[in-house]
Order: sequence, then C-alpha cells, then structure tokens
Amino acid sequence: MFDSIGWAEILILVVAGLFILGPERLPSAAAWLGRNVRKVREYATGAREQLRTEMGDDFDELRKPLQDLQQLRNFDPKRAVTRHLFDEVDTPNGGTKPNGHTPSPAAPAPTREDPKPPTDKPSFDPDAT
Repeated sequence: MFDSIGWAEILILVVAGLFILGPERLPSAAAWLGRNVRKVREYATGAREQLRTEMGDDFDELRKPLQDLQQLRNFDPKRAVTRHLFDEVDTPNGGTKPNGHTPSPAAPAPTREDPKPPTDKPSFDPDAT
C-alpha cells in the first residue's frame, strides 16, 4: 500500500501534521489513524480468507491474471534487456544457462578518404535538392 512512500515523504507528513494539528492533538490523531488502518487491513484479510475458503481452488485461478497484471505494472524494459543480455537466460528445457553474450569487438574506425583539393569544384546532384 505504501510501497512508493519513502522516509522523506513520511517526515514531511509528520511535520505538516505537527503544524496543522499542533503538538497536543498529533499523538491522538496518529493513534486514530493507526487503529483505522489496522481495522481496514483486518477486514481485507478476513474477506480474502473467506473468499479463499468459499471458492477453493478457483480462487488461485482467479488471482493468476491479477498477478500477471501486477508483473506487467512492474515491468521495466531497461532491466529486462539488461537481464536478458548479461544475466542468465531461460532455456527451452526449463533450466537456465549463462547467456554467453560477449560484447562484439569494437569495429575499426572507418578510414577517411583524403579530402579533395580545394581547387576541385564540389559535385552537384540536381535530383538531391
């Protein structure tokens, strides 16, 4: 739930709460918030367990698309490409093997032709303009 909130944001919320509520009411407000968050978590856990007992094995089949969707939300193309190129890669038989990717050697620098002497007239292509 609070995966994206870091310590800096929590500190800012505490300081803002201190200014808004004042030092007298801040502890009671934090306690109230903690109790209500705990209640909501207990309700969610109870509902999930009740749904799991009533649905049985169908519950896992129902959760599979949601887990796949969660993996897509966390997909990072840069990390996937890096893992594919430099870490282990799945093989068709289910095992893993090192990728074996070695960077290709640097291509030799292209040789530059000697520039034309300044007296030569530059070539002109009427179709290119």
